[in-house]
Amino acid sequence: MTNELKQKIIAQMIVNRANYTSDNKHAIVLGINNAQYSRIKNGELTKVISEPKWSSLARLLGVQLKDELPWVTVETETFNYITTQLESCQNRSISAIFCDIAGIGKSHTAKEYAKKNINAVYIDCSQVKSKQKLIRKIAQEFGVDHSGRYADVYEDLVFYIQTIATPLIILDEAGDLDYTAFLELKALWNATEYLCGWYMMGADGLEQKINRQKDLKKVGYTEIFDRYGNGYKKVTPNGKEALMDFNMQQIALVSKANNSNVSPTVMYGKTLGSLRKVRVEIEKQQLAA
Repeated sequence: MTNELKQKIIAQMIVNRANYTSDNKHAIVLGINNAQYSRIKNGELTKVISEPKWSSLARLLGVQLKDELPWVTVETETFNYITTQLESCQNRSISAIFCDIAGIGKSHTAKEYAKKNINAVYIDCSQVKSKQKLIRKIAQEFGVDHSGRYADVYEDLVFYIQTIATPLIILDEAGDLDYTAFLELKALWNATEYLCGWYMMGADGLEQKINRQKDLKKVGYTEIFDRYGNGYKKVTPNGKEALMDFNMQQIALVSKANNSNVSPTVMYGKTLGSLRKVRVEIEKQQLAA
């Protein structure tokens, strides 16, 4: 990796530092020790961390390593709806569940919100399905020591959440969590009641999973559903034509902002409305150009 790229990573690290109360907590989030953090922050580029670790920092901080145009985030209807929901959950320390079709920009919106708001953390539950991995990941994202005995990590996390202003935990792909992880979420919610906002996200499968387990009287699911507002939020309209119009509007906004030379109608035919696929198509165009 070139020194120029490493300097870009350091610059983004300094920007991202504003979301944390100390260098130590930011270092924990980034997976490096205090001494390494201090040396990198002071501009040291060699013999501090390994080259793969520099790549890891770039990923965590959202720094592009390839010579390509930066992706422009657009305030689509999905973006505005979820952002408003997240602001409400964080500012009022309340909880909600958002379940909607795949590819409309849920994850991207949540990641952008967590990047820009203090004490808001984003968790991809598909990567931390078990109870221990989930709680340790939440602790790490808050800058709490996550490598010790599990009981200590849990207690330290609860204490930290109770002491900071308006924390928010965003749980994406929540339908992938193991049963014991769901139960631990209930315990953590109980321990931080009225002190922490929660936002659970997923596609249609999350709603189906919760409803099915509630109908089967599986312990914990009715309680979790109650704690998260007893309902499911969504942004897409009902009806085939209305949904197509919704997708076309989002595609048009994203395509225009990212300089696509393909019409929204053609793009819809290629992607069927999935903004994830729209991004792939636009990046193909940029590569070809």
